[in-house]
Amino acid sequence: MQPYAHPSDHIQLHDLLFVPLFSEAKVRERVRELGATLSQQYHNKTPLFISILSGAFVFASDLMRDFDGNCEVGFVKLSSYTGTQSSGRVQTVMGLEKDLKDRHLIVVEDIVDTGRTLHFFLDHLRSQGPASICTVTFLRKPEALAFPVQVDHAGFDIENRFVVGYGLDYEGLGRNLPGVYQLIE
Repeated sequence: MQPYAHPSDHIQLHDLLFVPLFSEAKVRERVRELGATLSQQYHNKTPLFISILSGAFVFASDLMRDFDGNCEVGFVKLSSYTGTQSSGRVQTVMGLEKDLKDRHLIVVEDIVDTGRTLHFFLDHLRSQGPASICTVTFLRKPEALAFPVQVDHAGFDIENRFVVGYGLDYEGLGRNLPGVYQLIE
């Protein structure tokens, strides 16, 4: 992580300032690598990518385009954040409408910090009888992990700081940024 050199490097979302953490080029390169890994792992299989909305939709879209093979997609909306902090509870706002029995599932998450959301959701998925479950997260905060969750593939490990961009937001803003920015503290 490098400190920003010019005031023009920062962005403002609502009342907070953010500086670059990962460029668009670095993000795209890492997502391509993950897509290639999943293509090998699921060769001759048709996995179901499950994108956890709203944050993972950008990552899931790019990841699926980098997947070399047949696949399907489903979406689930889980909520646990208020502002810049986890609320401490997970709510299912929108569920899957697909039969998961004997399916190979690739759960796509934007960020794993405490692990609460993924822990809650994986327990729910296991009860559906899938053939396998693979977890892929764009970002992981190892220092913040409080729940035992298996993350099979992570794009980047980052410090326990608040970030936006590439699908992640602050109060609705920043999801459309092609790179990742961290909060100036």
